[in-house]
Amino acid sequence: MNPVQSKTKSKEEFVHSVFESIAPKYDLMNDILSFRRHKAWRNFTMKKMQVKPGSTAIDLCCGTCDWTISLAKASGTGAMVGLDFSQHMLEYGAVKIHEEGLDRQIKLVQGNAMQLPYEDNTFDYATIGFALRNVPDLVQVIKEMQRVVKPGGMVVSLELSKPTWQPFKGLYYFYFQNILPLMGKLIAKRYEQYRWLPESLIHFPDHKQLADIFRNTGLTHVQAYPLTGGIAALHIGIKKQEAE
Repeated sequence: MNPVQSKTKSKEEFVHSVFESIAPKYDLMNDILSFRRHKAWRNFTMKKMQVKPGSTAIDLCCGTCDWTISLAKASGTGAMVGLDFSQHMLEYGAVKIHEEGLDRQIKLVQGNAMQLPYEDNTFDYATIGFALRNVPDLVQVIKEMQRVVKPGGMVVSLELSKPTWQPFKGLYYFYFQNILPLMGKLIAKRYEQYRWLPESLIHFPDHKQLADIFRNTGLTHVQAYPLTGGIAALHIGIKKQEAE
């Protein structure tokens, strides 16, 4: 194993351990992490996606399946896949899916976002929420999302991002780096895991850089929307039609 493979593997293993351990408090901590804005961000995303009835989708790193459920409800009848490498997360998601009566529509799969177990041109949509910064190779994940959607299909990322204006930018980073880990310790009994979350954002591209990455992987009609002062961002790209 070369040094790059070793680094990739170590990040993958660490991220897996983080999400396995925080699964019970994941939804609560998401409220805290996003100032209770993550549901509004997802609603905005769903409006921009305009999911057509009967559409199919794969939701990568689906966690406890909130977005997977929203996609299923918007489609109405289309088959949905929620994929995550954390079985613990999927177990919490399965409970929600059962409560919503969506067991037949949504299939949960324990798998790797870097190597999706699906053929080319399978889904109408591929989504990833608050997880792109956690993967070992975000370009590879975007390429995989593009691979499994049909020509004309949509690749969507909703992710934490970097605030775009001061003084909010300074206040947010202080909160993210100092207050959030302490809240993680108090509420989820996990300090190191929530100290790692702000570190995962340091080297993550800002919304303009990520839009360029979307374009460089071959996606077209790329749109980027900074949300709530830039602390999150929505990115949408379309897979080229065969004739393009």
